[in-house]
This record gives sequence, C-alpha cells and structure tokens, in this order.
Amino acid sequence: MTRLSSAADTPSAPTHAGGQAGAGTFFRARRGDSPFKRLVIHLTLMLCCVATIYPLLRVLSVSLRPGDRLLSTSLRIIPPDASFGNYQELLADTDFLLWVWNSLMITVGTAIVGVALASTSAYAFSRWRFPGRNAGLIFLLTTQMIPAAMLMVPLALGVADKGYGSHPAASGASLSEALHEAFGQRGFWFLAAGYFTCGFHIVFVGLHFPAFLLDQGLTAMDGTISLALIGLFNIFGSYAAGWLGGRYPKTYLLSAIYATRGVAIVVLLAFPITPMSAYIFASVFGFTWLATVPLTNGVVAGMFGVKHLATLSGFVYLSHQVGSFFGGWLGGYLYDATGSYRIVWIIAVGLSVVSALVNLPIDERPVGRQAAAA
Repeated sequence: MTRLSSAADTPSAPTHAGGQAGAGTFFRARRGDSPFKRLVIHLTLMLCCVATIYPLLRVLSVSLRPGDRLLSTSLRIIPPDASFGNYQELLADTDFLLWVWNSLMITVGTAIVGVALASTSAYAFSRWRFPGRNAGLIFLLTTQMIPAAMLMVPLALGVADKGYGSHPAASGASLSEALHEAFGQRGFWFLAAGYFTCGFHIVFVGLHFPAFLLDQGLTAMDGTISLALIGLFNIFGSYAAGWLGGRYPKTYLLSAIYATRGVAIVVLLAFPITPMSAYIFASVFGFTWLATVPLTNGVVAGMFGVKHLATLSGFVYLSHQVGSFFGGWLGGYLYDATGSYRIVWIIAVGLSVVSALVNLPIDERPVGRQAAAA
C-alpha cells in the first residue's frame, strides 16, 4: 500500500483576477459581458428558482384545502376556503410528533454513521494506493449514476396487488406479532436465502469483475464499459421486474432471475473471454441487477401486508448484506489463495441454482389465506 503525495506537495490551482478560483464562474455576470448574456444568465437563474420554489408552494396550497377539495385542479396558491384544519387534525388525532422524532433520530444516526464511513473511505481512496482501488472507484461512480428514487415506481408496482390490505398485519397487528408470524414462515427464510445470493453476486461482480477481465488479458477500459453497461441495463431490468411482478407470480420471476444469472456465468466461462462477451455478460447481469428488489418486497407485502413492510423487508435485506460481505471478501481471499477467480465463479453458480430452487415453493399469498387453505 503506497501513500499518495499530500496536497502541500502539489502546486495550487490557478485563480482568476482578485484571487478567486474559477469554479462557479459560469453563471457569474462580469463587467464587460454583453447585455444579452447578462439577461440570459438572470433569466436562467430565475427559472431555476421558480422550478425549485413552486412545488413547495403547491404542497402548502394542498395542505390548506379542506378534505373534500384535496384533488382540486385549481392553480391558486392560496385556496379561497383555506384553513388550518388539516394541521389541527394531524397534530391532535395522530402521533405525528412522535413520528417526526423517530425519523429525526434515525436520520441523525444514519448521517453520523454515513459521514464517518464516507470520510474514512474517501481518505483511503484519495491518499493511498492499494489493489482494487481503481475498480472500487469505478464501481462507486457507476452506482452513483443510478438514483435510489428510480426504484419507487417498480417497488410500487411490485406491492400494488389486490388483497394485500386484507391481512391482519395491514390493519392492527403489532410489530412483535408481525415478526413472530414472519419468522415462523418457511417461505420467509427461503426468500432471505435467495436474497443472500443476490448480495453475493452484486458485490462480487461489482468489485472483482474488472480485475477478472484484466486477468483474462482485457483492458481497464473494458472493465469500465462493463460496469457502465450494468448500470444502464439495471434501469430497464428494475422497471421490467416491477411491471411483471404485478402480473405474474413473483417467486417464479425471482427463480428465473437467479437462474439467468447462473446461466450467464456458465456461458461467460465456457467460451474465451473477449470484450464483446464481457459486454454481453454485463448487460444480462445488469438487467437482473436490482430486479430482485421490487419482487422480493412484493412477496413480503403479499404474505404479511404493508403495515410492517419496511421492517420485514429489512430483515430479509440483512441476508442480502451478509451475502454482499462474502461476495466481496471471499472473492479477494480465494484469488489471493489460488491466483484465480474460478472457485468464486463456481460458488456463484451454485448459489444461483439453490436460490432458483428455494424460491419456487414459496407461497406468496397472504399468510391468513394460506392457513385457511390448509
């Protein structure tokens, strides 16, 4: 591991007149600019302000409307019969302040942990050279191209099936009762086992695939393009999974996804590795990358309702993260021990087979209906 030179060892960035750095000067109107350019700059900034502020004003406007006019199409910011009745009902009849407090605690805790991990990781990436540094940076940059908000639609499509709200967990069961019920279901653990494989695949491929390609005589650019293709096809795969999950059994779709990953790995290793074969593999794998998320959450919602969906999905996701750890660690450990990724690829194929099989017998109907049918 080699330490990079410090900032004091490098010349400072050039600055403009007055000692101000050039960053952020694109929208700065300077003396000597033409009136037309100044007009364009100010109009652009004004439009940005309007685009930012207007949605907030619309939210405020809706909150001031009476309950029977929430869906009104009026464009007036202040409705003619504005009132604070919605706020009074929210504060008096619900535990809104408790919800805010809980959210604040979770947010602050997440921020503290996130900043600590991000700052130490950023220091390591910027100040030290170590094996996998470039591949790790490429992986991080590629995943940042995919906003988490893009999963909102496929997640909604995956849980928007009929009958989910009829389960007791959706209408009155406590969290402890919901956990006891979930932990007693074989299908819940089968689902978690499949998610372990998903985490193993994603982190192993994301971290080690560029290095694997280098071992096969390809270039770093081939690894970069492969990761970019994974990110690109992940967009289409996530939406397709959400759409299909609303029409076909989700457990069968999950089995198909894990089986597809296993077949893709076998085909990749069965033929000589070329840039084109790497790109095709990355595209297929990217299509299944996060496609398991809406389907898995949909199965949890279908079995136990949506009231405690976040918590129950979190326990299933814990298995995903454990698999992620083993995918990253085992890939590096076995490569150091054997000088090859072949054993890890074999493990990945085996996990695909197991996950494809364990998802088939899962009954995604509400648990209450399963008991009635039995």
